[in-house]
Amino acid sequence: MASNLSTARIRRAKIKYSWEDRLFDLVNDGLLMLAVLIVLYPLIYIVSSAFSSPDAVAKGKVVLFPVDFSLRGFEEVFSHKAIVTGFANSIFYTIVGTSVNLVMTVAAAYPLSRKNLPGRRILLFLFTFTMLFNGGLIPSYLLTSQLGLINKRAVMIIPLALNVFNVIICRTFFETTIPDELVEAAQLDGFSQTRFIIQIVVPLSKAIIAVLALYYGLGHWNSYFQAFLYITEKSKFPLQIVLRDILILNQVNEIIADPLLYQAKRGMADLLKYALIVVASVPFMIAYPFVAKHFVKGVMIGAVKA
Repeated sequence: MASNLSTARIRRAKIKYSWEDRLFDLVNDGLLMLAVLIVLYPLIYIVSSAFSSPDAVAKGKVVLFPVDFSLRGFEEVFSHKAIVTGFANSIFYTIVGTSVNLVMTVAAAYPLSRKNLPGRRILLFLFTFTMLFNGGLIPSYLLTSQLGLINKRAVMIIPLALNVFNVIICRTFFETTIPDELVEAAQLDGFSQTRFIIQIVVPLSKAIIAVLALYYGLGHWNSYFQAFLYITEKSKFPLQIVLRDILILNQVNEIIADPLLYQAKRGMADLLKYALIVVASVPFMIAYPFVAKHFVKGVMIGAVKA
């Protein structure tokens, strides 16, 4: 009883801060608020500009909130028929590519996490070696061409099927999360390695899988250079290439004598730039909250040691 009363008194007691602690908290909070503003303001400015009129954007009237609210930028973007095809292609590349990435990453990371794997150190060295050295652009293009992947949808998936850095993160997660005793218990129950990975390892690794899915998915969604090199058929262009083409088409390159017409074209070009950023970013802004709860846990556990 006495111990309970003392515990309650301790909980009710107010912590006394020294002036040094108060000063530290004040400076720390101020720096954090400044960092938030530095990161947040450009995002707010882009969204506000995307929903403003071309004239307001051209004259620099947009500071924080939309000026002369308008959807003209988005109407111009979605007036291009290729935008729907680009969205569909990017969704396909992202879903299929991320699925392949996760299967390949787990299949490579789990064996490397087991200390009894023969030749484990050599395999780790070979994986790490590819992070430091590669064949270069021209040999990669020649290899891709000889494999018959030019202008094929697979060229956006197969060459990017595995990221060694993510394999190392996933391997570290398995080392710290899947104990050897659990593996031995599963073997005694008659589990094969494949069944053990599917039924035990994967369900216990939702945090790191969510993080890797976000990494891989974002990479596929923003993939530009891969498509720029290997795809020439417009029906297979991802969204990023389509948006690039729309932006190039609306650039003001010719000399226009009428200053008002020049300003209008310039304003529309700037407005399209902001609208395109919003269009390209919205899908992952919607998807992020679904993996955010796993994100910090997965990153921290997977980064304990490499």
